[in-house]
Amino acid sequence: MATTLGVVMDPIESVTPYKDTTLAMLLAAQARGWTLHVIEQRNLFLAAGQVHARYRRVRVFDDDERWFEAEEPRESPLAEHDIVLMRKDPPFDMSYVYTTYLLELAAAEGVLVSNRPSSLRDVNEKLSTAWFPELCPPTLVTADPARLKRFVAEHGDAIVKPLDGMGGVGIFRLRPDDPNINIILEQSTAAGHRQIMAQRYVPEIRDGDKRVLVVAGEAVDHALARVPPEGETRGNLAVGGRGVVVPLGEGERRIVERVAPTLLERGLLFVGLDVIGDRLTEINVTSPTCARELDAHAAELAGESARGGVPRITSRYLDALERELG
Repeated sequence: MATTLGVVMDPIESVTPYKDTTLAMLLAAQARGWTLHVIEQRNLFLAAGQVHARYRRVRVFDDDERWFEAEEPRESPLAEHDIVLMRKDPPFDMSYVYTTYLLELAAAEGVLVSNRPSSLRDVNEKLSTAWFPELCPPTLVTADPARLKRFVAEHGDAIVKPLDGMGGVGIFRLRPDDPNINIILEQSTAAGHRQIMAQRYVPEIRDGDKRVLVVAGEAVDHALARVPPEGETRGNLAVGGRGVVVPLGEGERRIVERVAPTLLERGLLFVGLDVIGDRLTEINVTSPTCARELDAHAAELAGESARGGVPRITSRYLDALERELG
Protein backbone atom coordinates (compact mmCIF):
# COMPACT_ATOMS: atom_id res chain seq x y z
CA MET A 1 0.00 0.00 0.00
CA ALA A 2 1.36 3.41 -0.99
CA THR A 3 2.69 5.73 1.69
CA THR A 4 0.50 8.78 2.23
CA LEU A 5 2.43 12.00 2.74
CA GLY A 6 0.95 15.25 3.99
CA VAL A 7 3.00 18.44 3.72
CA VAL A 8 2.05 21.50 5.75
CA MET A 9 3.33 24.38 3.66
CA ASP A 10 2.58 27.80 2.26
CA PRO A 11 0.16 27.67 -0.68
CA ILE A 12 1.79 25.56 -3.37
CA GLU A 13 0.74 28.19 -5.90
CA SER A 14 3.17 30.64 -4.28
CA VAL A 15 6.42 28.64 -4.46
CA THR A 16 9.30 29.41 -6.83
CA PRO A 17 9.66 26.00 -8.49
CA TYR A 18 13.29 26.00 -9.58
CA LYS A 19 14.57 26.67 -6.06
CA ASP A 20 11.86 25.40 -3.72
CA THR A 21 13.09 22.65 -1.41
CA THR A 22 9.57 21.62 -0.36
CA LEU A 23 8.67 21.02 -4.01
CA ALA A 24 11.82 18.89 -4.27
CA MET A 25 10.54 16.81 -1.35
CA LEU A 26 7.23 16.32 -3.12
CA LEU A 27 8.98 15.37 -6.37
CA ALA A 28 11.13 12.80 -4.57
CA ALA A 29 8.09 11.34 -2.80
CA GLN A 30 6.10 11.13 -6.02
CA ALA A 31 8.98 9.21 -7.65
CA ARG A 32 8.47 6.58 -4.93
CA GLY A 33 4.79 6.26 -5.73
CA TRP A 34 3.64 8.01 -2.56
CA THR A 35 0.26 9.74 -2.36
CA LEU A 36 0.78 13.49 -1.91
CA HIS A 37 -1.42 15.88 0.05
CA VAL A 38 -0.65 19.58 0.56
CA ILE A 39 -2.07 21.26 3.65
CA GLU A 40 -2.14 24.93 4.54
CA GLN A 41 -1.53 25.73 8.18
CA ARG A 42 -4.93 27.41 8.54
CA ASN A 43 -6.63 24.19 7.41
CA LEU A 44 -5.52 22.07 10.36
CA PHE A 45 -8.20 21.75 13.04
CA LEU A 46 -9.10 19.81 16.17
CA ALA A 47 -12.55 18.21 16.46
CA ALA A 48 -13.75 15.72 19.06
CA GLY A 49 -10.21 15.36 20.36
CA GLN A 50 -8.72 14.42 16.99
CA VAL A 51 -6.61 16.47 14.58
CA HIS A 52 -8.06 16.84 11.09
CA ALA A 53 -6.90 18.51 7.91
CA ARG A 54 -8.48 20.01 4.85
CA TYR A 55 -6.04 19.05 2.10
CA ARG A 56 -5.60 18.77 -1.65
CA ARG A 57 -4.16 15.73 -3.35
CA VAL A 58 -1.55 16.84 -5.87
CA ARG A 59 0.69 15.69 -8.68
CA VAL A 60 3.89 17.66 -9.08
CA PHE A 61 6.18 18.46 -12.01
CA ASP A 62 9.70 19.86 -12.32
CA ASP A 63 8.43 22.66 -14.52
CA ASP A 64 8.62 26.39 -13.83
CA GLU A 65 5.38 27.08 -15.68
CA ARG A 66 3.28 24.16 -14.45
CA TRP A 67 4.58 22.59 -11.25
CA PHE A 68 1.44 21.00 -9.83
CA GLU A 69 -2.08 19.74 -10.45
CA ALA A 70 -4.48 19.62 -7.53
CA GLU A 71 -7.73 17.81 -6.92
CA GLU A 72 -10.66 19.35 -5.09
CA PRO A 73 -10.13 19.77 -1.33
CA ARG A 74 -11.08 16.98 1.03
CA GLU A 75 -11.09 16.57 4.80
CA SER A 76 -9.95 13.65 6.94
CA PRO A 77 -8.25 12.91 10.26
CA LEU A 78 -4.55 13.64 10.00
CA ALA A 79 -3.92 10.16 11.38
CA GLU A 80 -4.83 8.78 7.95
CA HIS A 81 -1.41 9.98 6.81
CA ASP A 82 1.72 7.91 7.31
CA ILE A 83 4.05 10.92 7.31
CA VAL A 84 3.47 14.64 7.75
CA LEU A 85 6.18 17.19 7.01
CA MET A 86 6.02 20.60 8.66
CA ARG A 87 7.42 22.94 6.00
CA LYS A 88 5.55 26.16 6.71
CA ASP A 89 7.90 29.09 6.28
CA PRO A 90 8.36 31.59 9.12
CA PRO A 91 7.28 33.87 10.70
CA PHE A 92 7.55 31.78 13.81
CA ASP A 93 4.51 33.28 15.51
CA MET A 94 1.80 31.98 17.82
CA SER A 95 -0.06 30.41 14.87
CA TYR A 96 3.07 28.40 14.17
CA VAL A 97 3.30 27.38 17.84
CA TYR A 98 -0.34 26.28 17.90
CA THR A 99 0.30 24.21 14.77
CA THR A 100 3.13 22.37 16.53
CA TYR A 101 0.69 21.43 19.32
CA LEU A 102 -1.75 20.01 16.79
CA LEU A 103 1.00 18.10 15.03
CA GLU A 104 2.19 16.74 18.37
CA LEU A 105 -1.30 15.34 18.97
CA ALA A 106 -1.22 13.74 15.52
CA ALA A 107 2.16 12.21 16.31
CA ALA A 108 0.65 10.68 19.46
CA GLU A 109 -1.92 9.03 17.18
CA GLY A 110 0.85 7.35 15.22
CA VAL A 111 1.71 9.82 12.45
CA LEU A 112 5.42 10.31 11.76
CA VAL A 113 5.81 14.10 11.89
CA SER A 114 9.08 15.69 10.77
CA ASN A 115 10.80 17.71 11.93
CA ARG A 116 9.58 16.74 15.42
CA PRO A 117 6.92 19.28 16.51
CA SER A 118 8.27 19.84 20.02
CA SER A 119 11.72 20.57 18.59
CA LEU A 120 10.33 22.97 16.00
CA ARG A 121 8.79 24.80 18.94
CA ASP A 122 11.77 24.60 21.29
CA VAL A 123 14.79 25.00 19.02
CA ASN A 124 15.02 28.72 18.32
CA GLU A 125 17.13 29.09 15.21
CA LYS A 126 19.33 31.77 16.75
CA LEU A 127 19.38 30.85 20.46
CA SER A 128 19.99 27.14 19.91
CA THR A 129 23.56 27.94 18.90
CA ALA A 130 24.15 28.64 22.62
CA TRP A 131 24.33 24.87 23.16
CA PHE A 132 27.64 24.98 21.27
CA PRO A 133 29.40 28.17 22.44
CA GLU A 134 32.83 26.87 21.41
CA LEU A 135 31.64 26.80 17.78
CA CYS A 136 30.17 30.31 17.70
CA PRO A 137 31.51 33.84 17.57
CA PRO A 138 31.29 35.72 20.89
CA THR A 139 27.57 36.20 21.48
CA LEU A 140 25.29 38.24 23.71
CA VAL A 141 21.52 37.97 24.07
CA THR A 142 19.85 40.78 26.00
CA ALA A 143 17.15 43.45 25.89
CA ASP A 144 19.44 46.04 27.47
CA PRO A 145 20.69 48.65 24.93
CA ALA A 146 23.50 49.74 27.26
CA ARG A 147 24.78 46.17 27.61
CA LEU A 148 24.64 45.77 23.83
CA LYS A 149 26.52 49.02 23.35
CA ARG A 150 29.28 47.78 25.68
CA PHE A 151 29.47 44.53 23.68
CA VAL A 152 29.95 46.49 20.45
CA ALA A 153 32.63 48.60 22.12
CA GLU A 154 34.43 45.51 23.44
CA HIS A 155 34.55 43.76 20.06
CA GLY A 156 34.80 46.80 17.82
CA ASP A 157 32.52 45.38 15.14
CA ALA A 158 29.31 43.44 15.74
CA ILE A 159 26.13 42.16 14.15
CA VAL A 160 22.80 42.61 15.95
CA LYS A 161 19.69 40.72 14.88
CA PRO A 162 16.21 39.74 16.08
CA LEU A 163 15.69 36.27 17.50
CA ASP A 164 12.67 35.60 15.28
CA GLY A 165 13.79 37.05 11.95
CA MET A 166 14.51 35.53 8.56
CA GLY A 167 15.79 36.68 5.19
CA GLY A 168 18.13 39.26 6.67
CA VAL A 169 15.34 41.43 8.08
CA GLY A 170 16.35 43.52 11.09
CA ILE A 171 20.07 42.75 10.89
CA PHE A 172 22.52 45.60 11.52
CA ARG A 173 26.30 45.83 11.54
CA LEU A 174 27.46 48.22 14.27
CA ARG A 175 30.75 49.82 15.27
CA PRO A 176 31.26 51.87 18.44
CA ASP A 177 31.44 55.16 16.52
CA ASP A 178 28.27 54.55 14.47
CA PRO A 179 26.24 57.76 14.86
CA ASN A 180 23.01 55.73 14.79
CA ILE A 181 24.02 53.10 17.37
CA ASN A 182 21.69 54.38 20.09
CA ILE A 183 18.56 54.56 17.95
CA ILE A 184 19.29 51.20 16.28
CA LEU A 185 19.64 49.47 19.64
CA GLU A 186 16.60 51.25 21.08
CA GLN A 187 14.43 50.25 18.12
CA SER A 188 15.81 46.72 17.87
CA THR A 189 15.10 46.07 21.56
CA ALA A 190 11.79 47.97 21.62
CA ALA A 191 13.34 50.40 24.10
CA GLY A 192 14.73 47.65 26.27
CA HIS A 193 11.72 45.29 26.22
CA ARG A 194 12.70 42.78 23.52
CA GLN A 195 15.73 40.49 23.64
CA ILE A 196 17.95 40.43 20.58
CA MET A 197 21.25 38.77 19.69
CA ALA A 198 24.62 40.42 19.15
CA GLN A 199 27.57 38.54 17.70
CA ARG A 200 31.11 39.66 16.97
CA TYR A 201 31.39 40.44 13.28
CA VAL A 202 33.02 37.61 11.33
CA PRO A 203 34.94 39.14 8.38
CA GLU A 204 34.82 35.89 6.43
CA ILE A 205 31.26 36.87 5.50
CA ARG A 206 32.92 38.34 2.39
CA ASP A 207 33.36 34.72 1.23
CA GLY A 208 29.73 33.92 2.00
CA ASP A 209 27.35 32.77 4.69
CA LYS A 210 27.44 29.02 4.06
CA ARG A 211 24.26 26.96 4.30
CA VAL A 212 25.26 23.44 5.32
CA LEU A 213 22.43 20.93 4.99
CA VAL A 214 22.39 18.09 7.52
CA VAL A 215 20.14 15.16 6.63
CA ALA A 216 19.58 12.51 9.31
CA GLY A 217 22.76 13.63 11.05
CA GLU A 218 24.98 13.59 7.97
CA ALA A 219 26.24 16.62 6.07
CA VAL A 220 25.64 17.12 2.37
CA ASP A 221 29.08 17.25 0.71
CA HIS A 222 28.71 20.81 -0.60
CA ALA A 223 27.34 24.02 0.91
CA LEU A 224 25.72 27.05 -0.66
CA ALA A 225 27.73 30.16 0.22
CA ARG A 226 25.46 33.22 0.13
CA VAL A 227 27.91 35.98 -0.85
CA PRO A 228 26.86 39.56 -0.01
CA PRO A 229 26.46 42.02 -2.87
CA GLU A 230 28.77 45.01 -3.07
CA GLY A 231 28.25 47.38 -0.15
CA GLU A 232 26.13 44.91 1.83
CA THR A 233 26.90 42.98 5.04
CA ARG A 234 24.14 40.39 4.67
CA GLY A 235 24.53 37.39 2.39
CA ASN A 236 20.86 36.39 2.39
CA LEU A 237 19.56 35.57 -1.08
CA ALA A 238 16.44 37.56 -0.20
CA VAL A 239 18.51 40.77 -0.11
CA GLY A 240 20.51 40.10 -3.26
CA GLY A 241 23.16 37.66 -2.05
CA ARG A 242 24.79 35.50 -4.71
CA GLY A 243 24.71 31.74 -4.20
CA VAL A 244 28.01 29.93 -4.83
CA VAL A 245 28.34 26.18 -4.28
CA VAL A 246 31.48 25.28 -2.33
CA PRO A 247 32.82 21.94 -1.04
CA LEU A 248 32.59 21.35 2.68
CA GLY A 249 35.83 22.03 4.49
CA GLU A 250 37.19 20.60 7.72
CA GLY A 251 35.68 23.46 9.72
CA GLU A 252 32.14 22.74 8.51
CA ARG A 253 32.57 19.00 9.03
CA ARG A 254 33.81 19.58 12.58
CA ILE A 255 30.72 21.65 13.31
CA VAL A 256 28.38 19.00 11.88
CA GLU A 257 30.10 16.24 13.85
CA ARG A 258 29.60 18.23 17.05
CA VAL A 259 25.99 19.26 16.39
CA ALA A 260 24.56 16.14 14.70
CA PRO A 261 24.00 14.00 17.83
CA THR A 262 21.85 16.75 19.37
CA LEU A 263 19.86 17.12 16.13
CA LEU A 264 19.16 13.39 15.99
CA GLU A 265 18.23 13.24 19.67
CA ARG A 266 15.66 15.98 19.06
CA GLY A 267 14.17 14.38 15.94
CA LEU A 268 15.54 17.05 13.60
CA LEU A 269 16.20 15.14 10.39
CA PHE A 270 16.39 18.02 7.91
CA VAL A 271 18.40 20.99 9.18
CA GLY A 272 20.34 23.89 7.69
CA LEU A 273 23.36 25.14 9.60
CA ASP A 274 24.61 28.64 8.82
CA VAL A 275 28.39 28.92 9.01
CA ILE A 276 30.54 32.02 8.46
CA GLY A 277 34.24 31.25 8.26
CA ASP A 278 34.48 28.40 10.75
CA ARG A 279 31.82 29.79 13.10
CA LEU A 280 28.29 28.51 13.60
CA THR A 281 25.75 31.35 13.54
CA GLU A 282 22.32 29.70 13.17
CA ILE A 283 20.59 26.29 13.27
CA ASN A 284 17.64 26.40 10.86
CA VAL A 285 14.95 23.80 11.60
CA THR A 286 11.64 25.24 10.37
CA SER A 287 11.92 25.01 6.57
CA PRO A 288 15.59 24.89 5.54
CA THR A 289 16.26 25.60 1.88
CA CYS A 290 19.06 25.42 -0.74
CA ALA A 291 18.61 21.72 -1.59
CA ARG A 292 17.73 22.48 -5.20
CA GLU A 293 20.79 24.64 -5.79
CA LEU A 294 23.04 21.94 -4.34
CA ASP A 295 21.31 19.23 -6.36
CA ALA A 296 21.81 21.27 -9.54
CA HIS A 297 25.53 21.51 -8.82
CA ALA A 298 25.80 17.75 -8.20
CA ALA A 299 23.99 17.06 -11.47
CA GLU A 300 26.36 19.38 -13.33
CA LEU A 301 29.38 17.57 -11.90
CA ALA A 302 27.87 14.26 -13.03
CA GLY A 303 27.17 15.61 -16.53
CA GLU A 304 23.42 15.29 -16.02
CA SER A 305 20.52 17.66 -16.48
CA ALA A 306 19.90 19.86 -13.47
CA ARG A 307 16.15 19.43 -13.84
CA GLY A 308 13.79 16.53 -14.38
CA GLY A 309 15.57 13.85 -12.36
CA VAL A 310 14.76 12.62 -8.87
CA PRO A 311 16.06 15.19 -6.36
CA ARG A 312 19.09 13.76 -4.56
CA ILE A 313 19.14 15.54 -1.20
CA THR A 314 15.45 15.29 -0.44
CA SER A 315 15.57 11.62 -1.45
CA ARG A 316 18.07 11.11 1.37
CA TYR A 317 15.56 12.73 3.70
CA LEU A 318 12.81 10.36 2.55
CA ASP A 319 15.18 7.42 3.05
CA ALA A 320 15.56 8.50 6.67
CA LEU A 321 11.80 8.85 7.10
CA GLU A 322 11.25 5.35 5.70
CA ARG A 323 13.74 4.01 8.22
CA GLU A 324 11.80 5.80 10.98
CA LEU A 325 8.56 4.20 9.76
CA GLY A 326 10.24 0.78 9.95
